[in-house]
Amino acid sequence: MPQPISIVDAFTDRPFGGNPAAVCILPGPADETWMKNVAREMNLAETAFLYRLEGDASYALRWLTPAVEVDLCGHATLAAAHILWDEGHIPPESLARFQTRSGWLSAKKRGEEIELDFPELITTPAPLPDGLERALGAEVLSSGTTGMDFLVELATEEILRSLGPDLGVLATIPARGVIVTSRSTSPGYDFVSRFFAPQCGIPEDPVTGSAHCALAPFWGERLGKTEMVGFQASQRGGIVRVRRDSGRVKLGGNAMTIMRGTLIV
Repeated sequence: MPQPISIVDAFTDRPFGGNPAAVCILPGPADETWMKNVAREMNLAETAFLYRLEGDASYALRWLTPAVEVDLCGHATLAAAHILWDEGHIPPESLARFQTRSGWLSAKKRGEEIELDFPELITTPAPLPDGLERALGAEVLSSGTTGMDFLVELATEEILRSLGPDLGVLATIPARGVIVTSRSTSPGYDFVSRFFAPQCGIPEDPVTGSAHCALAPFWGERLGKTEMVGFQASQRGGIVRVRRDSGRVKLGGNAMTIMRGTLIV
């Protein structure tokens, strides 16, 4: 049966910016091998697969990279919520709710933006894994683990933007990926970041919503703020507005549908 699929640029208000995700709204649970093959074929950081739960206005949601299934993904959740409203699957005033491997997540419209409700991830100080500083080619000010990713702080935005890391070495780090961050010196942003996850088949992710679940409390404590604006300084770039709220992080951003198509196999 032909299966509609869309590509959405998330955490951006311009086409071909932010982080692209494929969104596939299914009639029900799908074959695991088929989903893995679709994710490889789309070859994006994540493909979101979702279907409506019986007797509920909520959806089961899974995220697959070309290599693995992940436990938490912000930009593909933003993209999925955007498609649900944009294509009329749920009314624009309704909350989009998702059952995921990280528990229940939700999204709602706030003006022109979409705001996600995600768990807060606290960074625990930890020694640098062997080879990480050398792989980055920059001195690390502080390091820690979120339980999912390794997070390192650099001295300046200039150093962060100029990184050309050894991805082969980063792929050996025992984590989903490596978040690299610094305080921002660019007007309008509180902090900047980059995210490398060659372990998951993603050399550098353009904009990583789930990383901001850790960046929000990390920079919130340092800057004394509960609301901040982060810029992910990848080649495509993207803006994530963060708001800390009682152990949760609200992630705000825009999304644009770039392509609609049909899978025929």
